[in-house]
Amino acid sequence: MKKILIVDDEPNNLQVMRQILKNHYQLLFASNGQKALDAANKLSPDIILLDIMMPGISGYEVCEALKANPVTEKIPVIFVTAMVDVDDEAKGFDVGAVDYIQKPVSSSIVLRRVKTHLSLVRAQELEGSHKEAIYMLGEAGHYNDTDTGDHIWRMAAYSRAIATSIGWPEHLADRLALAAPMHDTGKIGTPDSILKAPRKLTAEEWEIMKQHARIGFEIMEKGSSPIFQMAAEIAHSHHEKWDGTGYPKGLFGESIPESARIVAIADVFDALTMKRPYKEPWSIDDSMAEIQKCSGSHFEPRLVDSFKQILPEIINIKSVWGAKEAEKN
Repeated sequence: MKKILIVDDEPNNLQVMRQILKNHYQLLFASNGQKALDAANKLSPDIILLDIMMPGISGYEVCEALKANPVTEKIPVIFVTAMVDVDDEAKGFDVGAVDYIQKPVSSSIVLRRVKTHLSLVRAQELEGSHKEAIYMLGEAGHYNDTDTGDHIWRMAAYSRAIATSIGWPEHLADRLALAAPMHDTGKIGTPDSILKAPRKLTAEEWEIMKQHARIGFEIMEKGSSPIFQMAAEIAHSHHEKWDGTGYPKGLFGESIPESARIVAIADVFDALTMKRPYKEPWSIDDSMAEIQKCSGSHFEPRLVDSFKQILPEIINIKSVWGAKEAEKN
């Protein structure tokens, strides 16, 4: 059961809030600012309903202190007060409150506001869990591929830039940037001897390598969220080619998911410009020439044109990630 800390120096006000919330949440109470800070620090409530006008430490000061403490900074604070001036409300938001309920309180308003903000907290927790899973799966695909460095994050940024350049809405471009790092998760099923081979693979080894697209798809399709569904289609199709000569299905043209067509360019460009066991990094000019050479065969011409137009942005992304990688070494 979610815990709510209710802070008010008037016992009658505490009793009113108790009656409204007691059947829905575990309730904690504090009669002044210092007790509120102590309770928040020790008991970690899920949300705080905080009076403003209290003797000693005001509600504004309590909220500021909560937000300055790493232990309590993420706890949502809703001010519950008789103060109705617009400036008072603005100050409440300035010090970190997420909402404002006026006294005398309405039971329906209190219940709805609390439910809403607890739902937002839950959504944020789920988003954080998704991102953690994404980072782990992305890294897992390259766990034994030691020469890729920050490849998956760099090419994800490239992918987002391409998507934005062709008109994808921001929320879908953001989703692509989270899904793209998982494109090679299936490589966890590829033997080290193939992943790390400092030479051209044999025909038999190449067939084994190609299985990573299927393996990645089978892992990702088990996720029901839009991010993992997009990751599944990217994992399965990012080695397909515009002219139908790719793998694993030999898809061609627009039958290849657009997300995978975008990632294909970002993936190849980054692979060309980075050092690998079997090659030295190519220059930007040589890499771009290769991308253009493959327009209409490997890559969709429209996407190649967009990539060329945003090349300064791509170079900047590469520089930013290069600096981050240098800091690690």
